[in-house]
Amino acid sequence: MARQKNYGFEKKQRELRKQKKKQEKAERRNQEEAASPAPEEGDR
Repeated sequence: MARQKNYGFEKKQRELRKQKKKQEKAERRNQEEAASPAPEEGDR
């Protein structure tokens, strides 16, 4: 008999990968803002 897939495990792994990628993207964005702060657009 073939083993059934553990869909709950696969879903959790996929969500963890997505969360990690999102966190890395946020960190990269914060580093870019710290390196070159954009001028404020409210200075009119």
